[in-house]
Amino acid sequence: MPVQIPDDADFASFKEQCESEEGWIQRYNKAGVSVWCRDEETKTVQKLKMSIVCKDVSAETLYDVLHDTSYRKKWDTNMIDTFDIARLTVNADVGYYSWKCPSPLKNRDFVTMRSWLPLGNDYLIINYSVKHPQYPPKKDYVRAVSLLTGYLIQSNGANCCTLYYLTQVDPKGSLPKWVVNRVSQFVGPKAMRKIYKACLKYPEWKRKHDPNLKPWMFPEQNTLPCMSASELTVQRADSLENIDESGLNEDKIQHHSEDEET
Repeated sequence: MPVQIPDDADFASFKEQCESEEGWIQRYNKAGVSVWCRDEETKTVQKLKMSIVCKDVSAETLYDVLHDTSYRKKWDTNMIDTFDIARLTVNADVGYYSWKCPSPLKNRDFVTMRSWLPLGNDYLIINYSVKHPQYPPKKDYVRAVSLLTGYLIQSNGANCCTLYYLTQVDPKGSLPKWVVNRVSQFVGPKAMRKIYKACLKYPEWKRKHDPNLKPWMFPEQNTLPCMSASELTVQRADSLENIDESGLNEDKIQHHSEDEET
């Protein structure tokens, strides 16, 4: 399947999913963070949606934090590596991201096409998995598939905003049900609060690290090599190896301390 750069209708559809309550089941609502789940066609590919109100953070700052790869390496402690590969248009690129799963689950990685759009008081970033000829699956990772993942940032005034995170990912493995529950009850809410805390510290950090460098806002600053979307294809989940981790017991999992609820 050829890769399609998202258009206005795709962004509008994503925003509608973030704002909609129909068909979503709330699984968590505590200390400013909400989590909803939605079963799709298969039980392994579940849609998950989260939101958090970020006080003392402007929508613009949150948008910058989600884009700034250099800063992400400072706050995203579950990340192993991330880097941008190439740009497709002024508001679309292709990149790599890998993250550590608690042992003995295997670590996952992605190659995704990402696109972004400031829209009035809203900011949107969405991605889905693609196949890049120079970045095939690695031996030590499970190549997972993002069917649709993204963020919606809505401004609530000069210094307050709401962040929505919506994801539908095929982890390419038969995971036990407790893993899915743990994501909605512990890992997801913790990750949202971690983004919020990162936003509070970002303005000071950015003043000391290339304060005027924001290629996601100023395309002329982008130094990535250009490539055509025709060189990419959509990453289909059925073309990747499935692994069975359903027999893993929760008491044998080594939990990362940052995943625990605080």
